[in-house]
Amino acid sequence: MDASIPLDRQLCFALYGASMAMTRVYKPLLDRLGITYPQYLVLHALWEVDGRTIGAIAERLALESSTVTPLVKRLAAAGLVTRERAAQDERQVLVRLTDAGRAMRGDSHCLAQTVFARTGLDEGGIAALTAEVQALRRALAGDEKA
Repeated sequence: MDASIPLDRQLCFALYGASMAMTRVYKPLLDRLGITYPQYLVLHALWEVDGRTIGAIAERLALESSTVTPLVKRLAAAGLVTRERAAQDERQVLVRLTDAGRAMRGDSHCLAQTVFARTGLDEGGIAALTAEVQALRRALAGDEKA
């Protein structure tokens, strides 16, 4: 493909626009919870498995540890997580949910419902689209599992 293709027919522009639209849907919902989307992702990773290290959270979210660390610090300042050095390796920082962080899981339940409703897709459509986007991400990242 070359640059002469109109923007509306370019995959990169479609993905960018979809990402921006998704952010606009999430923002007011997350503002009510007092967190940002990246902070929500960190919390979500901890709702899956509490007590992860910064490195494990970064790996789960496909981010650098240096990106996750300030997010965790802000979540700790908000009283949603705690941070502590791992006893077996003090270079690692364990992140655990507080009661408030666990409670936010229930408070954020409406996020998925709202986004689902806004897509206009049924469950099968959401699952198929998600699988395709994940496969694209893996392929672009050079992941062998693509």
